[in-house]
Amino acid sequence: MTRGARALVVCPDIRGQRRDDDPTSRLEEAKGLALAIGIVVAEAFIIPVREVRPNTLFGEGQVQRIASDCELHEAELIIVDGALSPIQQRNLEEKIGRKVIDRTGLILEIFGERAATAEGRLQVELAHLDYQASRLVRSWTHLERQRGGFGFLGGPGETQIEADRRMIRDRMARLRRELEQVRKTRELHRKRRGRAPWPVIALVGYTNAGKSTLFNRMTGAHVMAEDLLFATLDPTMRAITLPGVEKAILSDTVGFISDLPTQLVAAFRATLEEVTAADIVLHVRDIANPDTASQKKQVMQVLADLGVTDEEDEGQGDPATIIEVWNKWDLLDPELREELTAIAANDDKVLPISAITGEGVEALGEQLGRVLTEGARLHSLMIPAADGARIAWLHAHGEVLSDNDGGQGKEGPMRHVEVRLTEKEWGRFETL
Repeated sequence: MTRGARALVVCPDIRGQRRDDDPTSRLEEAKGLALAIGIVVAEAFIIPVREVRPNTLFGEGQVQRIASDCELHEAELIIVDGALSPIQQRNLEEKIGRKVIDRTGLILEIFGERAATAEGRLQVELAHLDYQASRLVRSWTHLERQRGGFGFLGGPGETQIEADRRMIRDRMARLRRELEQVRKTRELHRKRRGRAPWPVIALVGYTNAGKSTLFNRMTGAHVMAEDLLFATLDPTMRAITLPGVEKAILSDTVGFISDLPTQLVAAFRATLEEVTAADIVLHVRDIANPDTASQKKQVMQVLADLGVTDEEDEGQGDPATIIEVWNKWDLLDPELREELTAIAANDDKVLPISAITGEGVEALGEQLGRVLTEGARLHSLMIPAADGARIAWLHAHGEVLSDNDGGQGKEGPMRHVEVRLTEKEWGRFETL
């Protein structure tokens, strides 16, 4: 796909298809996806589809309209915000004489361009191949070509499509083996972090909700944070200090989106594994987006699929685990802001912020510190003075109230340490 190509974005509104978001919001999101990869949106519109045509999705008159608009707006590419079968894609390309790509293909292109880590690139390539394999069915023009033998001696040989499918299958098998090795390595790193043991806070949310902007403000990092869908693909981690917590790990994750291609749901499950191991999940919402309620539902569905929340209670899960961050507070009009302020005031797991201006971010840090240290109990410990590693660990992970000479014990000079630790930290200390 050529960056800078002019495209026509078409959003099919299929009758009888139950959806939470309205067609206008879907069209805006589709335009955002196109812009995210540098495509110029020449024109965008919704097409109502009363009955899905198996050959082209759209009716004959609608196909003609798309073709005319392509001529009018000099569009060289058609983006259909929905799933096209290989047959539908091929037939539309033949009838209109332009390249046609569906929502899955477009998202795969974005992921392919943005993946920065070795694992991210492997996952994207695997998803691409999976997608391509499904497009091989009766959609290529060279199916009749043969290779490998001729006449009655060599038999019919191997058709081009069979060879292509075999090559894709072999490459996918190699990629899966490489990914498995990467996952094992990351699992070792996670276990090491689990022993080390700083609490992990994971930022999740719909794509373009402002997670990376908040991540940068809280960590002083410079992660890519643009007004683009899927600006972040690979998980990024930084250490932060919070009130009462000397060190915590903040993790930025890939943004969620409705109708994520099935190939990517599987491929990027690993990208979200950090969320399942997090002590706190920060759900960042673009509260100024008219579709924010529908976006929240999509995010909660993914979190429920990952086992982070209980789907039945609408994703609220353990109240000590999930904090909802209402971002882009500065973009609200005064009337709506006043209304939402009253709602947030009655819920200590909801915090209004603006990651851009910094409003509310300090209060968020204080809330995170409270959640991470709540339930901490005071422990009075006698530790050999020679055991500097355990004493240092207590200073790093607990709230040390006193550290004094404890006299002489069986193991030599002792230290008397009074420290406040959470249940989790106490459990970690006992394993040292």
